Amino acid sequence: MADDDAADYPDRFPVDREQPVGEPVVRADPAVTGEHAERAVGFDPDDHESVVEAADTVRAFSENTVGGADNVYMLRGAAACAALVRGVGSYKEAVERAGGDVSVSFVRKWARVHDLPQAIRRHVARGDIAPTAAKHIARVSGVDRYDLAWAVVDADLTVRQVRRLAGAVDGQTSAAAALRAEGIEPGGIELSLPLEIYRELRRRASIENREPDEMVAEALEAYLVE
Repeated sequence: MADDDAADYPDRFPVDREQPVGEPVVRADPAVTGEHAERAVGFDPDDHESVVEAADTVRAFSENTVGGADNVYMLRGAAACAALVRGVGSYKEAVERAGGDVSVSFVRKWARVHDLPQAIRRHVARGDIAPTAAKHIARVSGVDRYDLAWAVVDADLTVRQVRRLAGAVDGQTSAAAALRAEGIEPGGIELSLPLEIYRELRRRASIENREPDEMVAEALEAYLVE
């Protein structure tokens, strides 16, 4: 798909969180988090006690993020940051409520991770995207978020690479352009097909003098638009 094609399908690309702030949509899905699902904690920014719990969670989270191997735990901390900000009305007040060494920068970065679209957050929960990489993905907006996220999944980008790429994205440079400048072609994905389908795809592509990826893209386009 061309870089600007996403504009033709706005309903297909939710670029921000669609669920209520603090709701553990991904963290409560056992298909994603397995045994962690039962430990999913939600935060309601409109409930005083829940906001107090969010403040406590943010403070504890800020004191224990180094080497956080538990991605679900990291997403819970991000949810607490977002709910606390929404509940008290500002980053400054959120920091004061949390106390400790919590900073505005810390709360802002993790609240942005919570606001990423669900499709990306699910890959964070699965461990395909490191939470520290998600912080940089959340710095960009629009479909650039997807392009960076899927590059992490498909091209195995490091956190350092994601940070550099996110920094290169601005009003003139898209994530796709930044990726290409690094020698990474967005849109590449390896597929394994059932032998019968693979055989027929190759046969038809040869007869029609077309490339298999072109035919797959055409078929997926028709399927995804429905």
